[in-house]
Amino acid sequence: MHIVYVSDGKAGHRSQALGLFKAMQKQTHIALTFEEISIDHLPLLSLLAAYKKQKLAAVSQPPDYIVGVGSHTQFRVFLMGKVFPCAKTVILMKPNFPLSWFDHVVIPEHDGVPERANVIVTQGVLNPIENEQRHMPNRILIALGGSSKRHVWNADKVLSAIELIVQQNMQCEIILTSSRRTPADFLATLAQQSFASQLKIFPVEETPQGWIFEEMQKAEAVWVTEDSVSMIYEALTAGCQVGVIEIDRLKQDRITNSVDLLVQQKRLSLATSLLHLPKASALQEADRVAAVLL
Repeated sequence: MHIVYVSDGKAGHRSQALGLFKAMQKQTHIALTFEEISIDHLPLLSLLAAYKKQKLAAVSQPPDYIVGVGSHTQFRVFLMGKVFPCAKTVILMKPNFPLSWFDHVVIPEHDGVPERANVIVTQGVLNPIENEQRHMPNRILIALGGSSKRHVWNADKVLSAIELIVQQNMQCEIILTSSRRTPADFLATLAQQSFASQLKIFPVEETPQGWIFEEMQKAEAVWVTEDSVSMIYEALTAGCQVGVIEIDRLKQDRITNSVDLLVQQKRLSLATSLLHLPKASALQEADRVAAVLL
């Protein structure tokens, strides 16, 4: 069984496609292959010509599934579905085109699209993480984001939250890491605080690829700044107890509402003590989507 992923080059989008592929691999005894093709190698004119010939040189073998994430991939997935009519087309987002254009559409619930025959509604976007049951008691990970189009970084608020986490979890080993969006001077400011001696700080620039996913497998609890929504869902999928660190919001929208909903559902907490975080809940959305597709 061959899966073609139409790629726009964005790591977060690729992570969703890989999450689906890995979940499908687990659920079938048939050999699965994964082929990533950049949109740069799929110009629209060549796809239109391929539709007439029913043949596309960019693809190594006829696909069984054609997967796309990102607005620039959607029309290409649709056209490739015409070139390979036996393949199932799968879009992992709310598309800009009619839902009926695709065999399967996987849409996070915060987009407000109801389920229907070809629509699968998920809690958050898919990711390649699974709970490996390796969580270590009293091990905490703090993952920092930064400013975004809906959040503005508030250093004082984040420092206060980290201090409370340290003070209320003195029995714990606490690992902290930054992201590409974390302000450049924040870790230096953090290191000057009296409570910083209780932290093991790993700047994102000094961590290898996959480091944070490995830390989520080992952590009993993860605190994430609220701007990093994908990381919140990754921590939930890894089977961690999850706390959220508030920062200032520029606006309220479907993404911020999704975080508020998780708090209301008691999957997340604003608490700063491990004792007051909700118990870890099973979030296996990639597995659930894979089961439907297969």
